[in-house]
Amino acid sequence: MKITIISGSHRNPSQSEKIARHIEKTLQQEHGVDAWLYTLADNPLPLWDQSLWEDNPEWKDRLAPIRQQLASSDGFVIVSPEWHGQVPSGLKNFFLLFNRFELGHKPAMIVAVSSADGGAYPVAELRMSSYKNNRICYIPEQVIVRNVESVLNDKAEDNNQEADGYFRERISWSLGILKAYAEAMKSMRNSVQVHHDKFGNGM
Repeated sequence: MKITIISGSHRNPSQSEKIARHIEKTLQQEHGVDAWLYTLADNPLPLWDQSLWEDNPEWKDRLAPIRQQLASSDGFVIVSPEWHGQVPSGLKNFFLLFNRFELGHKPAMIVAVSSADGGAYPVAELRMSSYKNNRICYIPEQVIVRNVESVLNDKAEDNNQEADGYFRERISWSLGILKAYAEAMKSMRNSVQVHHDKFGNGM
């Protein structure tokens, strides 16, 4: 099984990438899952334009390796910071560039990141609009890592011990749920016609 983690912050370094790397390690060491991490640090993907839909060879060459990784994934973890109460533009752009053949009918878990007590707005935004045409399936479980600077750090003395222990346990448990969804939905995709050219876009 393969789970892809998307770290949605443009910053380099970022707290979102710190969380994403913890998730990658947890998937590999605690759940025996092959994990691939793709980070949007420094915003590596160009902004969407119409030529993407016109078989532009530059787009094909640029996106082909990422498409291959996404298409071979059984599930996803989407890590998003909250910037001005929103999902970063680079992460929204990601959902414009990749489609149902890479993401469709595969489970995903949202992990929101906040330096204070926020983090709910990215969850609502992703659930409301990011799934429509690519058909990614967000599971009911989600994690909001609040006061992120004080948890999941490499040095124990940099962590709030109570909060750190809670988030480590909660993340591991939630990833177990995601893994179970990925196993179940793989057989669903193999038994049902999930891609239909006539109904290429969501309603």
